[in-house]
Amino acid sequence: MTLWTVIAVVSLLCWLWLLLAQGFFWRTDVRLPPAAEPDTWPTVAVVVPARDEAHVLPVSLPSLLAQQYPGRAEVFLVDDGSSDGTGALARALADEHGGLPLTVTSPGEPPAGWTGKLWAVRHGMATASAAYRAEYLLLTDADIAHEPSSLRELVAGAVGSDLDVVSQMARLRVATAWERLIVPAFVYFFAQLYPFRWVNRSGRTAAAAGGCVLVRRAAAERAGIPEAIRQAVIDDVALARAVKRSGGRLWLGLADRVDSVRPYPRLSQLWRMVSRSAYAQLRHNPLLLAGTLAGLLLVYLVPPVAAVGGAAAGNAAVYAAGLGAWVLMTASYLPMLRYYRQPLWLAPLLPLTALLYAAMTADSAVQHYRGRGAAWKGRTYPRPDPAAVPDQRG
Repeated sequence: MTLWTVIAVVSLLCWLWLLLAQGFFWRTDVRLPPAAEPDTWPTVAVVVPARDEAHVLPVSLPSLLAQQYPGRAEVFLVDDGSSDGTGALARALADEHGGLPLTVTSPGEPPAGWTGKLWAVRHGMATASAAYRAEYLLLTDADIAHEPSSLRELVAGAVGSDLDVVSQMARLRVATAWERLIVPAFVYFFAQLYPFRWVNRSGRTAAAAGGCVLVRRAAAERAGIPEAIRQAVIDDVALARAVKRSGGRLWLGLADRVDSVRPYPRLSQLWRMVSRSAYAQLRHNPLLLAGTLAGLLLVYLVPPVAAVGGAAAGNAAVYAAGLGAWVLMTASYLPMLRYYRQPLWLAPLLPLTALLYAAMTADSAVQHYRGRGAAWKGRTYPRPDPAAVPDQRG
């Protein structure tokens, strides 16, 4: 048995294990949990951190203001030092569209030890508490549009299943060729790393999707949110982990009525979206980086290379193992492409996408060591103090 045969067979075995033992991550049927409409609907404060978001607010903010929620709900938009008139535009949109009450506030620059988003979330939560003590907080990004029933369904799911966190992975925009190639894979890889079924049961795996997180206020206070995660770059996973560690119950799934309206038409924009936090996900550990890159090559690049190379060399064993792994990989990606309503012929191209993600991950480490890691909208964050941020691993 040649070395190439061994490598191809190991890759095939990896795919068999991923399909059967990694929480069925490839399935896209994890939607909202069982719901129950309460006699008295709990109060909700919707907190929206926003920094230079004037280009997306005309689509996203009116959708929040138009929520058809039976109980009391208010929107608190935190203008995080914007230079494009985000706060003024938000007020104008509220005057134009009406709907839920809107408060626009600004926290000033974050102090040392805080990321800008979490400082804004803290300020939004404090402002909401001063107005009224909401039972639930909806933490949602400024680029997320909600259909009118979204808030009602989130709360009904939290109440009906007695959950402390209900988070939906917003459907990201897919319009350009680069978005088609990279965006569905982003959600696919996230689900592979944090299988939703594992998140949604008791156990160690914890994750949330930061664009749409409904959290019970009591659970947030018990977990020390947001102070306990104030340095976290991957704040959604850190939040979920802190809540679960404190005894909270989580739910994470895909969305049908929550969409991101932020465009990423160019490869450079998608590259930055991934690379700004990839090395943080690996805890800035060079050994984890090396292992991750080797794993990506073994799992995603070996199958097509073995299939094509084995066929060209007349090596039936290498060809069969490589082709088998490639077929399993392709089949596992089809449900995500269907969810995103994309052509299924993109599925065999997943190795190319994985190669791009490997390059983005390596670049994330390079930028970190150059002092430009975790940079976003004019701010660059240093490596978090491990004592100040909960372990973000699943």
